[in-house]
Amino acid sequence: MDWPLGMLVLLGMMLVGIPIAFAMMIVGLVGVASIIGLEPSLSLLGQTYFDNARNYSLSVLPLFLIMGNFVVQSGIAEDLYKAANAWLRHWRGGLAMATVVACGGFSSVCGSSLATAATMTKISLPSMRRFGYPDGLATAAIAAGGTLGILIPPSVILVFYGIITRQDIGKLFLAGVIPGLLGVLGYMAAVRLTLMFGGVTVPVEEKLPLNERVRSLKGVAGALVLFAFVMGGIYLGVFTVTEAAGVGAAGAFALTLLRGRLTLGETVRTLFETAKMTAMMFFILFGALVFSNYVNLSGMTADLQAFLNTLGAHPLLLIAAIALIYIVLGCVLESLSMIVLTVPIFYPVVAAAGYDLIWFGIFVVLVTEISYITPPVGMNAFVVRSVARTVRLGTIFRGLVPFVAMDLVRVVLLVALPAMALLLPGSM
Repeated sequence: MDWPLGMLVLLGMMLVGIPIAFAMMIVGLVGVASIIGLEPSLSLLGQTYFDNARNYSLSVLPLFLIMGNFVVQSGIAEDLYKAANAWLRHWRGGLAMATVVACGGFSSVCGSSLATAATMTKISLPSMRRFGYPDGLATAAIAAGGTLGILIPPSVILVFYGIITRQDIGKLFLAGVIPGLLGVLGYMAAVRLTLMFGGVTVPVEEKLPLNERVRSLKGVAGALVLFAFVMGGIYLGVFTVTEAAGVGAAGAFALTLLRGRLTLGETVRTLFETAKMTAMMFFILFGALVFSNYVNLSGMTADLQAFLNTLGAHPLLLIAAIALIYIVLGCVLESLSMIVLTVPIFYPVVAAAGYDLIWFGIFVVLVTEISYITPPVGMNAFVVRSVARTVRLGTIFRGLVPFVAMDLVRVVLLVALPAMALLLPGSM
């Protein structure tokens, strides 16, 4: 089966509702069988699942998932919001900025954009409404802030990318720190732009004394220490990423225990959710690896590279084309589906063009972030809408326009200044 036909079949299966894990596995199996025969392809399928299911490096995924789930159970999100508000309340738009900062902090120890958006909607939206913030700005700040969960480490998306491309996950985590912090600053700037050009007037609260602002950090000290310990250990080479995941999971468990949130019922629910998410993600990952075998054997990568050589395309045009493809795909696909579907196709071509694959991983996540907050399948907007049922989706998407603009600026900066992503990994 030629690869254009294989891609059409895959897209057709996804459109009729077949889960992407099984769609990629079926297309990969049939495609490989058409090239090397049925018996070798079945052997390759079994070997892919068996070898990867007992791959030690994959244990990082459930460990970071349980770390994030315990952090959610600990209820630290409210303390993060209170601390951010204590430091930013005297700025114009301070509540919305505090929401963005709290989303960044919560996602750094949670690792889930959707969980961040859902949790912060419950915590920060009532407060912003009470102070007269329009629903468009309030919900947009939450939805955009939630996207930071797939870039600021530990990030499940970066784990997937690292496994598929065989890149160092620790370096990918460190590469996401500076672009993630710039994302926080960019979203704060988007809040100010909304206030300046949107004709919105919001009250400014009185500045708190320094001792009260410092005291507000007490509730988030545990999360800050946990993040610094995990990422600092990776950066300094004290432990591997898998060991860091274990330390993070144990630390999150201890944090939940110390905060008095470790009830039996909630803990069982947390463990069950972690097991369910792990199984789902393993199926998606293994399906992507099977599909990757088909991509390599079908000659798709070589054909794409030859096509680009024929056009004489500049490497920057290649990156621009990939960014455009991701933005278009984001209108119809969820982010994880995009990553596992496209990365096996793009990364060999990008590597052949001379780009660093650690840098490319951050680039992919950045353009994928945009898909979380753009219609019609902006997952974070839908999550916020599911919690704030009185707000229309159109209101949320209109409020997100300046935040999407800031994301596009960040993508341009990353392309122009690769050191944004490569500085910390290069100094490990």
